[in-house]
Amino acid sequence: MSRAPATDRFAFVREELDRLRGAGLYNEVPSLQGPQGPWIVIRGKRVLNMCSNNYLGLANDPRLVAAAKDAIDRYGVGPGAVRSIAGTMDVHEELERKLAEFKETEAALSLQSGFLANQATVPNVALSGEDAVFTDELNHASIIDAVRLTKSQRYIYRHNDMDDLSEKLHECRAARHKLVITDGVFSMDGDIAPLDRIVVLAEEHGAMTMVDDAHGEGVLGRHGRGIVNHFGLEGRVDFEIGTLSKAFGVVGGFISGRREVVDYLRQKARPFLFSSALTPADVAAAIAAVDILRESGALVERLWSNANRFKQEMNDLGFDTGVTETPITPVMLGEAPLAQTFSSKLFERGVFAKSIGFPTVPRGKARIRVMNTAAHSEADLQFALDAFAAVGRELGVVS
Repeated sequence: MSRAPATDRFAFVREELDRLRGAGLYNEVPSLQGPQGPWIVIRGKRVLNMCSNNYLGLANDPRLVAAAKDAIDRYGVGPGAVRSIAGTMDVHEELERKLAEFKETEAALSLQSGFLANQATVPNVALSGEDAVFTDELNHASIIDAVRLTKSQRYIYRHNDMDDLSEKLHECRAARHKLVITDGVFSMDGDIAPLDRIVVLAEEHGAMTMVDDAHGEGVLGRHGRGIVNHFGLEGRVDFEIGTLSKAFGVVGGFISGRREVVDYLRQKARPFLFSSALTPADVAAAIAAVDILRESGALVERLWSNANRFKQEMNDLGFDTGVTETPITPVMLGEAPLAQTFSSKLFERGVFAKSIGFPTVPRGKARIRVMNTAAHSEADLQFALDAFAAVGRELGVVS
């Protein structure tokens, strides 16, 4: 019996990889040979790190390291179960109490990542076709995926456009449950959502509000409490989504808000019910980070001082830093091949700053996204500025 000729089932994979390489969009994933910090080692070369989310320099802070080591001695290396069966340890509950106090909310629920915190929330609030979700067109991929998990009506409003949001809320005024979702700080451009105006519109239309504050935690507000504190909106935002993976320097995510809302998600959220808990070491390190921020705002102040200096001097050099309002500093270059070349030449000069192109950002808006941190010294910033200036002149980006 003859067999049909074999087909190349993975030709599409090679074709797509070739296309990405040809378009300058193939992402070479670097590997750090040591701890996260202002200076790191990649491929055996020590380089200035200007693209991590380690805003406050806590990822290798001795206080967090000691807390993690102590937790391993006390609890072991893993929880061994999902939270709802046998995986909740008292250290998880301590973290949630401290997060709620820090965020000035009634309760908090910790999860394995900020990505999963969004997926835990949205599908359990927008439950059916009678409900409606309103989401900013530049919201993070984790929000987009969470919305796709719902059966609700979906409305994408123009970026930070309150007139468009108002029109869409009015259009869908008969929906049973309405949920407005926004990033707090938009991670690619560094601009801030007009959360004060979003909340007012939501209240006028009987909608719930949800903010993903991944890039606002540890950055905005008093001692880094985030965008809700920044705008003085305590008690008026229904779901605050945070991450422990950026400014807090560890890994994980959380949801904070009303106690009844957190209790509801504890019963319903699949990432909580069907995936193992955060490790004790991660939880203990996160507690140490929260304690540091509750005690002092010095690291947040240092972060902003560094960011303001860097942005001002980059603008003085002639670089386009877009619409940023935060320490996120996009260096706008346009096309992906130019951004990749710029990044490679920076690396040759001892600066690690990755290029970002489509689909992470729209076509024609490729960039180097610089992430300033509190751990950078004055000398570090000058080293980076000198490298950007040299490469910018070499490639004709600045004169």
